[in-house]
Amino acid sequence: MNESIKNMLERRSIRAYKKDLVPQETLDVILEAGEYSPSGMGQQSTLMVVTQDPELVAKLSKMNADVMGSKADPFYGAPTVIIVFSDSKMGTCVENGSLVMGNLMNAAHALGVDSCWIHRAREVFDSEEGKELKKQWGVPDEYIGVSHCVLGYRDCEYPTAKPRKEGFVIRV
Repeated sequence: MNESIKNMLERRSIRAYKKDLVPQETLDVILEAGEYSPSGMGQQSTLMVVTQDPELVAKLSKMNADVMGSKADPFYGAPTVIIVFSDSKMGTCVENGSLVMGNLMNAAHALGVDSCWIHRAREVFDSEEGKELKKQWGVPDEYIGVSHCVLGYRDCEYPTAKPRKEGFVIRV
């Protein structure tokens, strides 16, 4: 089987991480894959903010948990967070950000790094605290949070895929 297809079929979301950091050279390759994601009209209207700073990761996790009204760690202990932002002026902003997320997660898996898509980035960065972080990072006001991609190395068994549902593909 083609390695790219095999990678897409085998990748799973991981919800328990060791504290080991993703090496910088590996992280750079993953980020480059995100940069080369398709985008509507080739506009490249997304941004990624990446951190491995434990204090900032903890702060972002708490902000995300607060949106849910939870005390749990929505980042599952992952030591690396990539926040994907997209220009809300683009009609395809959510789609563009989602394509970045797909590339990030598939590239991570191809390199032996585990990942999970974490929702609530829009709500986190619509908050006053989130807006202040965007300002500190130089993210334009019109950019919305699409998602958080958490990365690291799993501290659990590798999940098996659920069976694919009937009728997923309709051939006409």
